Amino acid sequence: MSIKLLEEIEDWKLEAKLEDSHRYFYQTKVVNRLSNGKRSYVIGRKGTGKTAISEYLSTLDEDGVFSQKLTFKNFPFNTLYEITDSSYTSPNQYITLWKYLIYSTICKMLSVNKNVDLESRQKLQELFDHDLESALPSAISKWTGFKFDLKILGNGIGLGANKENVDGENLEINKRVEVLEKFIKGKLGAEKYLILFDELDEDYKDIIDVDNYQKYTELLTSLFKAVQDVRSIFRNHKVYPIIFLRDDIYDILQDPDKNKWTDYKVDLDWNKATLKNLLAFRITRALDDKKDSLDFSVAWGSVFEGGQIRYGDRDRKSASVFDYITRQTQNRPRDYVRYLQICADLALEKDKEKVNPDIVKLSSKAFSNYLRTEMEDEIHGAIPEIKKILNLFTKSRKQTMWPNEFRDLYLEEVKKDNIPKRDYQFILEMLFMFSVIGNAPRQSNHFIFRYKNKESRLNMNEKICVHRGLFRALQIL
Repeated sequence: MSIKLLEEIEDWKLEAKLEDSHRYFYQTKVVNRLSNGKRSYVIGRKGTGKTAISEYLSTLDEDGVFSQKLTFKNFPFNTLYEITDSSYTSPNQYITLWKYLIYSTICKMLSVNKNVDLESRQKLQELFDHDLESALPSAISKWTGFKFDLKILGNGIGLGANKENVDGENLEINKRVEVLEKFIKGKLGAEKYLILFDELDEDYKDIIDVDNYQKYTELLTSLFKAVQDVRSIFRNHKVYPIIFLRDDIYDILQDPDKNKWTDYKVDLDWNKATLKNLLAFRITRALDDKKDSLDFSVAWGSVFEGGQIRYGDRDRKSASVFDYITRQTQNRPRDYVRYLQICADLALEKDKEKVNPDIVKLSSKAFSNYLRTEMEDEIHGAIPEIKKILNLFTKSRKQTMWPNEFRDLYLEEVKKDNIPKRDYQFILEMLFMFSVIGNAPRQSNHFIFRYKNKESRLNMNEKICVHRGLFRALQIL
């Protein structure tokens, strides 16, 4: 059984879309809040479980529940930037576009709801027969290319898919929204409709350009406000649009009413207790895909041998296996999944039935390389030269340094034209935001990292310290 367990763990997936969500999805109270309409905005770092939740909700198999995931991975955002509503001022000019996409998606779900009259379903199926899973750009292009025909659906409400003007009038998108809104209100019953917006960070990689930054942030700001509008308009129905977004992107969005978004926002934060519950659940399901979760110590003991792991200067410090792994991570589920994958692979290679402390320690190098890649992917949108920035720590070989020491290393590379010149304090603040570095206060023996406390801010009067999980990848050890 131990060998089979390790083989199953080795085959775990980092990408939620590739994993069996009904086997491995760990359901928290967040999921119920979303499916019951209590929350609409899911905010969290990369690797904290946003896509796992959206995947689970998109595959709900319950009577009276319709869900549709709209994923914007590899999406041509320029097609969205072109569709504005001139009746709104910046940054709200895209609200109408988002409402139109939400209503069009609801229409597609209404088309397969057997409680909707047959005639309406047939007409909706003719208009909204597009593949939203794998061909969302094509569907949106066709939807926004519609010409309205107010006679097709009856009762003076309708749509036409042809490209010709109807009665000499090409209705603007705000008029289309009015038509769809009125139609939907007449068709909604007691059923629940979930519209899931995921992977919205595709254009984040280009925000270093001022013009792209403005368009991108205004587009997302409009989405949040559109969701609020839809929730208000359909407050007597179960229409629940849900946004999944990285916290660093959410932080740069600006709006006078942003504080009001908090009513519908949920942050994906993990602590030692919740992570242990998650790991116990996943290990239990690796043992038996239908079994209720074992106690953490029992589940953990089925994978790892007991014993302490020694580390630090001349191995003077020691920690349990779980604590040692935790010190390498940033308290994200994906980090633990990756570390256990590596451990399982190495144990199988050594013909072991369980992972011993030596294997855990050996696995730290591969994990460190993974973590560095994750950090580079996250930060690249704000700092395209992030790989060269991280190499500065390799050059210094220091775990901690004063901000001025980093400044000198940075300016030296700028002088050699190896790195474009930016404000070095901005660089440090971005590294702190993503917990590449933390602060090392003089008066204490602990480090301050943002992943442990989201309210933390970089203190330029204290030393900075590199996250332990990056030591091996940056050749600091």
